[in-house]
Amino acid sequence: MSAQPIPAPPPNPMEIFNTVQGYQRAFALKAAVDLDLFTAIGKGSSTASEIGKACNASERGVRILCDVLVVMGFLTKTESRYALTADSAFFLDSRSPAYMGLAFKFLLHPTQLARFERLGDAARKGGSFDEGSLAPNDPIWVDFANGMAPLMMPAAQAMAGLLFQELNSRPSAKVLDIAASHGLFGITVAQRLPKAHIYALDWANVLEVARENAGKQGLADRYHLLPGSAFDVEYGAGYDAVLITNLLHHFEPAANEKMLKKVHAALNPGGQVIILEFVPNEDRITPPGAAMFSLTMLGNTPQGDAYTLAEYTAMCRNAGLEPPRQIPLEPMPQSLVVARKPF
Repeated sequence: MSAQPIPAPPPNPMEIFNTVQGYQRAFALKAAVDLDLFTAIGKGSSTASEIGKACNASERGVRILCDVLVVMGFLTKTESRYALTADSAFFLDSRSPAYMGLAFKFLLHPTQLARFERLGDAARKGGSFDEGSLAPNDPIWVDFANGMAPLMMPAAQAMAGLLFQELNSRPSAKVLDIAASHGLFGITVAQRLPKAHIYALDWANVLEVARENAGKQGLADRYHLLPGSAFDVEYGAGYDAVLITNLLHHFEPAANEKMLKKVHAALNPGGQVIILEFVPNEDRITPPGAAMFSLTMLGNTPQGDAYTLAEYTAMCRNAGLEPPRQIPLEPMPQSLVVARKPF
């Protein structure tokens, strides 16, 4: 007697329903950060009443919000008491050096939310329906610089490690940090290479954040500012390495090749360019974090994308650089793409 086939499960609308309501999850987390709720719990408040008093919020509102955060996996609950998870304690308690709460100002900026409300228009056009990136002098870029630094520490350490192996034995080193933002990338390199000089390029208002951070680390005499657009500013020459961080995804390949040609001209023979980017596999659907980033670029830029390693290889080759290698930065969704100027 043959086995009866197992019937297929019936159609289930829950994934659709949960996705459409996904914005509620984002704003529940933002509300908790706005209230500094995770810090209150980290300091010892554990019941809705205690947390409400610490956050100057109603007991009912805090109870509902905390229960939702338990469901979402950001808190635990034992009877009527709440506690932080390991991730929440590390990233969402404002006393932590890895605190991510400041990044929410950028990630949930009204301009970005408005663009995604019109994502269908962007899909029809093939890119953002407006002029793309926020204006260079928009204060949001300062918020970005201040808020995103904790997330970038693993990448900064990986970059510094690569350059330490390459440049530590030299009497000095010259490194260009394009899209320097908070300055963490170049600062971390300078800390590993005590004789290195860093040239940080970004918009003038953002470079004030980087300059301040470099000064706090005692690096002011080795940290130099190049304010302006990476397409327009003269880089100079004689660089042993160039860092390009979270920038190339904003532009089409032809524009990136133009920038990479400038990088090629600025590098010493044998010098390296280290690119930090979201790099999906050739199927463009794996790994999920890198693959989903293309949607961010569709909604926010006219022609940006998450490029594959093959696409970066073509860009580097057309700019005169050797074929790059990819270094994943797991568990983060980004990779380093490292290419060299031929000797």
